[in-house]
Amino acid sequence: MQSQAEEEKIYQLAIDLMDPATRETALLELSKKREQFEDLALVLWHSFGIMAILLQEIVSVYPLLSPPALTAHASNRVCNALALLQCVASHPETRGLFLQAHIPLFLYPFLNTTSKTRPFEYLRLTSLGVIGALVKQNDNTNVIHFLLSTEIIPLCLRIMETGSELSKTVAIFIVQKILLDETGLTYICHTYERFYAVGTVLSNMVTQLVESQAVRLLKHVVRCYLRLSDNMRAREALRACLPEPLRDGTFSQLLKGDSVTKRCLATLLINLSDRVEA
Repeated sequence: MQSQAEEEKIYQLAIDLMDPATRETALLELSKKREQFEDLALVLWHSFGIMAILLQEIVSVYPLLSPPALTAHASNRVCNALALLQCVASHPETRGLFLQAHIPLFLYPFLNTTSKTRPFEYLRLTSLGVIGALVKQNDNTNVIHFLLSTEIIPLCLRIMETGSELSKTVAIFIVQKILLDETGLTYICHTYERFYAVGTVLSNMVTQLVESQAVRLLKHVVRCYLRLSDNMRAREALRACLPEPLRDGTFSQLLKGDSVTKRCLATLLINLSDRVEA
């Protein structure tokens, strides 16, 4: 339970968001407190004008995206606003409202950037965190339906190929969650073009993983392939195009202590009627 003094501080910071002179500090302080105050999402959503202010913070950096002119200071400020949006996206009482308002669409221009500088990388990672918070919950069918009606898959695929390791991990987590939903799996396997787009990026990631040995990413890649193999058409295609390093034991040493991912990989190879390498 929060003490009354702590609650009052939260409410005062919410009021401080209204004033442009105190807004930046309030964004920072509230983003720090989002883990400690479990109903912060309700305060943000139901207080007059606050969601509009957070969206204003996001829209105000659009002119800095192209040509790339985002400074570290501007990136930090907008990422504090995004952290508060993530808080709203995570809360069971505000998640549906957040979706109905189509707020994730305001983040897509950030995911669409390609600059490799640190401010942009941080911006993409924090934006992915908001989408990740939406799909993380178990009852996420409405979220998946919403995301499939938007361009989230191509945006995630590009980040999976070219982002930092951390951004790749969150992007593939989102794609994995979409695949785990029956509608998502059907959507991706419905046309050859969609399956090919996902399959090509996963294959390129496997090639990169032979070099980078990033075990966290490998876990997600294996789970994505395993889920794709649940679809009969995708299974047929994977028999021909599953990357060789997943078949020949290349990652045996990397997965030595990870019995769950080893089992996933073995199941994948059985699904594709492959002999499992010892």
